[in-house]
Amino acid sequence: MDNLRIASYHRTMYLHEQENWTDFTWDDHVVAPLLGNARFAQGKLLGRLEDVGFELSQEIEVDSLSSEVVASSLIEGVQLDAEQVRSSVARRLGVERLASGDDTRDVDGAVSIVMDATGRRDGPLTQERLFGWHAALFPTGYSGLRRIRVAAYRETPMKVVSGPIAHEKIHFEAPSAESVPGLMTDFLAWFNDQPTCDPLVKAGLAHLWFLTVHPFEDGNGRMARALTEMLLARSDGSPRRFYSMARFIAANRDGYYGAIERAQKGTPDVTPWLSWFLHAVQSAIEDGLEEVGSVLERSAFWALLDSIPLNDRQRKMLGLMAGDFEERLTAKKWAKVCRVSPDTALRDINDLIDKGVLERNAAGGRSTSYVLRSSMRRNHSD
Repeated sequence: MDNLRIASYHRTMYLHEQENWTDFTWDDHVVAPLLGNARFAQGKLLGRLEDVGFELSQEIEVDSLSSEVVASSLIEGVQLDAEQVRSSVARRLGVERLASGDDTRDVDGAVSIVMDATGRRDGPLTQERLFGWHAALFPTGYSGLRRIRVAAYRETPMKVVSGPIAHEKIHFEAPSAESVPGLMTDFLAWFNDQPTCDPLVKAGLAHLWFLTVHPFEDGNGRMARALTEMLLARSDGSPRRFYSMARFIAANRDGYYGAIERAQKGTPDVTPWLSWFLHAVQSAIEDGLEEVGSVLERSAFWALLDSIPLNDRQRKMLGLMAGDFEERLTAKKWAKVCRVSPDTALRDINDLIDKGVLERNAAGGRSTSYVLRSSMRRNHSD
């Protein structure tokens, strides 16, 4: 009995167990500079987009939204087909030229949530809307092989654990199921109220608040990230998305889970969490800025080739060379990628040399390799 009392005494007190836990506070001396950095990056991205034509901006938007959907699911261990997601996003945006193939229920449901969150960013967030998102995430009523309560708040205790059975590590225990309806009523009222803080800060608070309540049996992470996108769209003043928070989070998953866990075991002073979140926003926007630059580079590259007749194999290989193709290009590599004979590969290459697109690598070596002509490399990198 004494051991049980000691264990209970040392049990972690979670954020939601503290009095007035949603009266969040933070140190402006720490948060304000980070907020300024994120806002500066936001301004740079919006400014750079002014140089992007309508069709290219559509392509960037489709890619960003697709990345958000795929990455947000991947964080939870759900692998969606990236091409199907891209096609579904393109159709919903009315960009039929980027759509291909048929949608599936799991893909279409995941896409519909993010599209609704950003497309109707200024609409009220209601219980019915959240339930609709949850139903879209789990159209069969199952999460994997497990039947779950869908489009309704959970009615059971909830713990976030990791590790093998009998040796689990408890990272977090959510509030009791009985308290969820009341907690969500408070959350929705706050979410829909006029912000008393910067919208980026509100996005960070909403993310933590929702995950702390953990109102559903499953899908809470994806729902929280959709809510974050909704508030980021409000902050940007536009439903159009040109950067992806989930893609950054997926690439920094340990840091994300660590920051959330520390905040849920912390106090209503959420300075460390907001510091992590605002850094993530800035980094996601800067990644989006790099993507815009890459799209503009690719567009300029293909514009140079617009008047040069190319076969499908040449177009494919030049596309690789204009992207992240870091290997030396040889006739053997060309033949392997395009599944043709070495003689056909060499004819394709020599044709591009004659047209001023490729040149032989001066480095030489055991086998001849080829690079983009220097004039094209200069134009491509400008």
